Amino acid sequence: LKSSPSPKKLHWQGSRDHLDKMAGGYDRAITVFSPDGHLFQVEYALEAVRKGMITVGCKGKDSVVLAVERRATPKLQDPRTIRKILTVDDNIALTFAGLNADARVLVNKTRVECQSYRLNVEDAPTVDYVARFIARTQQKYTHRGGVRPFGISTLLGGFDNKGQPALYQTDPAGTYYAWKATAIGKNSKSVTDFLEKKYKDDMDQDTTIRLALKALLEVTEASGKNIEVCIVNQSGIKWMTEDEIDPLVKELDDTAEKIAKLKEQK
Repeated sequence: LKSSPSPKKLHWQGSRDHLDKMAGGYDRAITVFSPDGHLFQVEYALEAVRKGMITVGCKGKDSVVLAVERRATPKLQDPRTIRKILTVDDNIALTFAGLNADARVLVNKTRVECQSYRLNVEDAPTVDYVARFIARTQQKYTHRGGVRPFGISTLLGGFDNKGQPALYQTDPAGTYYAWKATAIGKNSKSVTDFLEKKYKDDMDQDTTIRLALKALLEVTEASGKNIEVCIVNQSGIKWMTEDEIDPLVKELDDTAEKIAKLKEQK
């Protein structure tokens, strides 16, 4: 007599059948559209971005501020090897949400392109040129066999050809957008909603830093140790130290007030 399958096996098989019906096998190849117009591998890459660490970018009157949440480094690990904000050129900084290894490869390609631009044009690349290059590179990996999309979205801070600060976002599909302020990664929707309410045009550098930190504190713990902040202005790129971030975080953190209000409501 044949033994009947266990309930656990049946449950797993049912879940697998449900997934297969959803994707219909169209998620097996990067180059194949599903009948309703989806490229599932690109959508899965976007899901990897949504699970990445929260990243915030804000554009001010004369600067761009990038702020990211970073995981606590183990005691024996060199913290210099774990960077969430990277330089791609003298006046352009990049931060990302998603897979670290993919970011490393894409950033290296971008740095080579920036050096090539300087060699050919004898001028510094603008942030919009770099954003277009990154988007073009990401898009190439959505329509070729034997590759997969980059599992990252990036935020780029720098200056355009008029010398004005600019903030750009790229995503795994190969699209790019210019923003005044935005967020990518985990809980980015609530952070973006906060930025929409609080953002003002022509903010000075100090106000821009405070807005970026305040937005980040909406979804992260208040500590200078797990926050990294970078300022891009005409004089170059500057990373804020933990000693500079801590006083601002303590000043802006209103977690205790929120808890008190919730208790009053109950």
